Amino acid sequence: MQEPPRAATPTLVRAIGRWSMVALAVNSIIGSGIFGLPSVVAALLGRYSPEAVLMAGLAMGVIIACYGEVASQFTATGGQYLYIRHAFGRFVGLQVGWMNLLARLTGCAAAVNLLVISLGEFWAHSSAPLPRLVVDSLFVGTLAAANYRGVAAGSLVSNVSVIAKLVPLAVVCAVGLVYLAAHPGSAPAAAGTEADDWLKAILILFFSYGGYEAALNPAGEAKNPRRDAPFALFVALGVVTVFYTALQFVVVGVLPEAGRSVRPLADVAQLTMGRTGAVLISLGALVSVYGYLSAHLLNNPRAMFALAERGDFPPCFAAIHARFRTPYVSIVTFAVLVWGFALFGNFAWNVTLSAVARLFYYGAVCAAVPALRRKQPAAAQLRLPGGPLLPALGVLICAALLSRVDFSKSLILLGTIAVATSNWLLVRRRVALPLQVQ
Repeated sequence: MQEPPRAATPTLVRAIGRWSMVALAVNSIIGSGIFGLPSVVAALLGRYSPEAVLMAGLAMGVIIACYGEVASQFTATGGQYLYIRHAFGRFVGLQVGWMNLLARLTGCAAAVNLLVISLGEFWAHSSAPLPRLVVDSLFVGTLAAANYRGVAAGSLVSNVSVIAKLVPLAVVCAVGLVYLAAHPGSAPAAAGTEADDWLKAILILFFSYGGYEAALNPAGEAKNPRRDAPFALFVALGVVTVFYTALQFVVVGVLPEAGRSVRPLADVAQLTMGRTGAVLISLGALVSVYGYLSAHLLNNPRAMFALAERGDFPPCFAAIHARFRTPYVSIVTFAVLVWGFALFGNFAWNVTLSAVARLFYYGAVCAAVPALRRKQPAAAQLRLPGGPLLPALGVLICAALLSRVDFSKSLILLGTIAVATSNWLLVRRRVALPLQVQ
């Protein structure tokens, strides 16, 4: 009797289009920070803070340009872990992979906690132990379920949420600008004449512009990642820069003491639109954090999948669901870890880890540009002008900002490096899947 044909091994499905990648990038950047960040920057730089927001956007543009060239060379899942591994080898790739994974995990868990706090505006008991358990489980569970059932479903959630989060921000911008046209403005103090104040502000803003790199993780499920990834990065940066700069301008113009406001956008909305405006912004904060989580619940399990696919994590994390064609083990594992950290953890320590990790892998990606040009000179669909100028400038920007980082909690960073090094010692002799470069 002839043996029946065996079912083919399930593979990822390419369902993420160009504009869905843009939505993922925007969602991965805009979370909760924009609802409190303007007052922090205003306290440092006063009326010059909008210029600092624009300057930080331009500085991040240098980094994003480097990401764009590198991303245009790859079609596989993994993002910056994949790029760095191919440019500098397995050891450096694992360092980047672990730093990115831990920063994203704790960042998402902290966002879940913030979402529960924001819900307190509408439900006073949301932070009590039992309601918190229910809310955390619903938030993480629904997003995990959407992504488990298919990348198209997860992408749809991201697309809808990015529109829903930008609408209230656009309303605040428009109403605030109209208000300033009819009123003289608050004439904020001219703070921030010292270079140190500017560096501190740029450092804070630099991290508020970050997160887009996670949107590159699911490239293996994008329809045309080499073309669409650079496009998504530049469009997302443009959208975010416009919103951040306009909101900063409105906040320092409308609020008499913008640097002392705890909820600057809500205060602007309250002053210009009354109670309705404050409620709108509170809802916007909820949607913004939910959209941020939706993007990262889609993006970050793909980082775990990529580590396993290359032989750097246990093979089970590279398993693909036969029906839904998703990396379901990585999705469930990441969601459970986020849920556990959100429910039981304290995430204040994540600030230093996230800051150092981002600067480390931003600088590494910039350095990878000339390395990959040597390794695969014809692979890039996007080639930056100026030779080594932009990559070198990107590395210098990261180095300058590292000088402003508080390393008092560097044991966390050392622990991350130690774990990544142990991981490398365990897997260094394994043969990995060949890279999909073109």
